Amino acid sequence: MYSTVLVTAPDLDASRKISRRVIEERLAACANIFPIHSIYRWKGEAVEEEEHAILLKIRSEDFEALRNAVLEIHPYEVPCVVRYEISEGHQPYLDWIGESTQR
Repeated sequence: MYSTVLVTAPDLDASRKISRRVIEERLAACANIFPIHSIYRWKGEAVEEEEHAILLKIRSEDFEALRNAVLEIHPYEVPCVVRYEISEGHQPYLDWIGESTQR
């Protein structure tokens, strides 16, 4: 099984650092980084900030190791690290995820 993982980060530098680490450790096959505008509640206040979203493609079995790697270097106190199961997809692409994350 394969999954996508959504991680948000404060800026491009943090996003690249996180992405590079999980790619180099073969915990993810691909990382897409997008600039986003976020509105959320933090410590009782509504907050708006520019952030970056990272969309990672992984083998589902690697989620725990990926989450631990992200949390180890993430600058946020409570970072978003959320896994979404891929129920269907282009099989050659899914095969590539598996091949790219073999250790």
